[in-house]
Amino acid sequence: MDTRTLIVIALELAGTVAFAASGAMVGIRRGMDVFGVCVLGCITAVGGGMTRDIILGTVPGALIRPVYTTAAILTALAVFAVSYFRRSLLQKGSFGAVYERAMLAMDAVGLGIFTASGVATGISSGYLENTFLLTVLGTLTGVGGGVLRDMMAGVPPYILVKHVYACASVAGAVSCVWIYRGFGQIPAMVVSPVVVILIRFLAVRYHWNLPHIKPE
Repeated sequence: MDTRTLIVIALELAGTVAFAASGAMVGIRRGMDVFGVCVLGCITAVGGGMTRDIILGTVPGALIRPVYTTAAILTALAVFAVSYFRRSLLQKGSFGAVYERAMLAMDAVGLGIFTASGVATGISSGYLENTFLLTVLGTLTGVGGGVLRDMMAGVPPYILVKHVYACASVAGAVSCVWIYRGFGQIPAMVVSPVVVILIRFLAVRYHWNLPHIKPE
């Protein structure tokens, strides 16, 4: 296994852990048991990639290489265990602030890494010149798991209500395509997640939101 492959796997595992943690936190906040928390953590981490693979007409990678699913389940179990044995973390006075900061960090990291991973998978499938398809694949891989998580948890999808989320993934996917064509896979897999994470943090810091109509 060459160095480039190891870097890609390490990045994808980091994204898996980040997304699984965010899914587990949603499950805990919704009062789910340990199984529900694991399901939400797992679907958040691998749901977007599985949807992408189905579109590309291949068996989902999460089923062929269960290392990512295993990492997601272990991460969800760890988050549940920490919350279970440290009940003070769930007290309303402190949990809300901690939850929001952790969700922002985990979602931003996972979103960035999986957006780049989705683009890279599309390119490896032979669609290097199709910018639109690669952008869709990258965005779907980045936001798909979070949408499934929120639907299963019975809450409004995070991408539709929280700051600039899907748009950050689109920007990261486009930058990944351009960087990949000009400089190769590793620079694209490193720089494009940084673009997504930076946009997400700036959106929260400066309260960037897309135009919307508030109900009376």
